[in-house]
Amino acid sequence: MKRLSILGSTGSIGTQTLDVCRNLGFEVVALAAGSNAVLLEKQAREFRPKLVAVFDKEAAKGLSIALSDTDITVLSGTEGVLKAAEADCDMVLNAVTGIAGLRPTIAAIEAGNDVALANKETLVAGGKRVMDYAREKGVKIIPVDSEHSAIFQCLQAKGDYSRIQKLILTASGGPFFGKSLSELEKMKPEDALAHPTWNMGRKVTIDSATMANKGLEIIEAAHLFGVDQNNIDVVIHRESIVHSLVEFTDNSVLAQLGVPDMRTPIQYALTVPERCESIVEHLNLAKIGTLHFYEQDNLAFPATDIARHALSIGKTATAAFNAADEIAVEAFLGGKIGFTEIPKILEKTVEMNFSDGDSFEEVFETDREARKFAASLIK
Repeated sequence: MKRLSILGSTGSIGTQTLDVCRNLGFEVVALAAGSNAVLLEKQAREFRPKLVAVFDKEAAKGLSIALSDTDITVLSGTEGVLKAAEADCDMVLNAVTGIAGLRPTIAAIEAGNDVALANKETLVAGGKRVMDYAREKGVKIIPVDSEHSAIFQCLQAKGDYSRIQKLILTASGGPFFGKSLSELEKMKPEDALAHPTWNMGRKVTIDSATMANKGLEIIEAAHLFGVDQNNIDVVIHRESIVHSLVEFTDNSVLAQLGVPDMRTPIQYALTVPERCESIVEHLNLAKIGTLHFYEQDNLAFPATDIARHALSIGKTATAAFNAADEIAVEAFLGGKIGFTEIPKILEKTVEMNFSDGDSFEEVFETDREARKFAASLIK
């Protein structure tokens, strides 16, 4: 029995986490969302947390009135979300989108709460500083992303990180797999949002289309598992059945397989090291028949290599990469730039001058400056 605080409860990962909580009977002590007060009210009435937080202060006012017949505390703004991260619980699941998820992770660590991490940006921007802080506080960081969960599960079986030879991240290839650079120039937001396999939020879906998500995952994996980026490969796997693999020093390879359903890695993050009955359907390999694997096309999809370059620069360059990606994706979705302009903005932004990143404030300062720079490129 776990007591959970769920940040980003109205998003794709958050709602699926609540599916898992229903199935396992876990207690939810806090919920936090961005602005969807209508869905948050429904969640609050079902799970009866002690507090709910809405980042949007106007939405919080309406929610406070709506829940006035309950004893649930309603908070707002960044402070409210941080209070949810600091709640008295066994684990905080952080599914907040973007750099906004970094401060709640820091707050959860400070409070001594283990973190089930579905927010890539925490480690892309905060990197080694976050992992060091978690170790200092005796806090566990458990990955929720399907790729990192797969690696984590393989390593639970082996138990010795020093014997890792290579991490192999799988990628669906997104909606534009096989398309040329000239074809990509014509792609519109509605084309990029039509992911063939996964049901994700808009930002993550666009990152999948550009392959920037694999760059973010390489950075995250390097920090989570202490592996040099040169020992992290990416392979395109259209069926999304093999979620990632680990190659060991004896050249043996372990893989984690399952149907493409985020509730599997979510549930494992909440129950590790135990495994519980799941509502996810069984994997039928005979029905699938064949699994395919392809090399990544880095010419048509250069965002992954740009992320690797940012990681090799070190300092706070990966925070700048993340900030530029958020700005560029937003601009693309808003019709301000074309699809192939996204990696161009990333490439120029990671050539900024960076601080050493010894403090979290330096990370946030880089984020602010990189956003301004990326926005100036769009203008």
